[in-house]
Amino acid sequence: MRNVLLIGVGLIGGSIALSIKNEHDATIYGYDVYTESSETAKRLGVIDVAVHAVEDAAAIADLIIIATPVEETLKVMKRLTSITPVIKALVMDVGSTKNSIMTKAEELANKGLRFIGGHPMAGSHKTGVESAKAHLLENAFYFLTPNSITSDVDIDEVKNWLKGTRAKFLVSEPDEHDLLTGIVSHFPHLIASSLVRIAQNHAVDKPLIQQLAAGGFRDITRIASSSPKMWSDIVSQNKSHLLKLLHEWKEEMDEVIRFVENGDQTELFNYFDGAKSFRDSLPVRSKGAIHPFSDLYVDILDRIGALSHITALLAESNISIINLSILEVREGLNGVLRLSFQNDTDRDQAQEILKHEDYLTHITL
Repeated sequence: MRNVLLIGVGLIGGSIALSIKNEHDATIYGYDVYTESSETAKRLGVIDVAVHAVEDAAAIADLIIIATPVEETLKVMKRLTSITPVIKALVMDVGSTKNSIMTKAEELANKGLRFIGGHPMAGSHKTGVESAKAHLLENAFYFLTPNSITSDVDIDEVKNWLKGTRAKFLVSEPDEHDLLTGIVSHFPHLIASSLVRIAQNHAVDKPLIQQLAAGGFRDITRIASSSPKMWSDIVSQNKSHLLKLLHEWKEEMDEVIRFVENGDQTELFNYFDGAKSFRDSLPVRSKGAIHPFSDLYVDILDRIGALSHITALLAESNISIINLSILEVREGLNGVLRLSFQNDTDRDQAQEILKHEDYLTHITL
């Protein structure tokens, strides 16, 4: 029996814990600053023992997983090096940025901290340990970011501990990780928020904007609804890369302004066509940096009982709908009803059930 200490008992940490329990003969100890989270995790079987302090289990742990925000992770790393006797466990994190964490890891290496950075690039529309699933990270990219003193043995050890996630491991330099995730995850969140702020500013004088934005605009800006605290931390941690990307964005917009001012149809067409070609070449069913939305659009008539019939059909098959909305503005979208599911498997099963009942359904890729 081996021992694992999970620090930060939430969605990601809980899902990793469950995947480890499926593959290894291990006791999972859990610590969270919110005691109710670790108690809930124990009740659900995500962890085996809830501890009231990191020190209660760190000394006996073979693996320590820090599943907290980056700023808190830095504090926990330092705290671990103050424990006597020196901990022997391999320590890893799950933070969204890696430069500051891996710099701190090198500083603390002389105090006995054996550390490797990690970033599982998956999530859920739900949060909290209640939504943890052993298969949450299946087929998702999982970055491992060793530093200059990380051994190949440590990398292999982490992969072995995490093999139950069924994730796709990528080994990268910390700075390379921060650049890549900055381009395809952090930067888009900034842009989505800026689009919403522009609409918000105009909505003061044009109240119809809030109604009209309920269609495609709401879809392309959905990531702007993510946690403000989490994203302000991420942007602060990845400041240097994001500043460069924002300046690139300004230059790109200057080009767009020139196209629009000139009214050159050829330039405008080439601009949109180039973007469309690259976007259409992206993998459809892969889990990328931003958690995809598993949505199904359904054509329904405005009749009494129409919604209840659909929800009843799916409930009978134990398919959970995580969100349901009726679309008034449907420009560029097929279907009046949008059903959101936890994953593509549930969505595809729901589509087959509804097709069998002669409903017209659509998936937007």
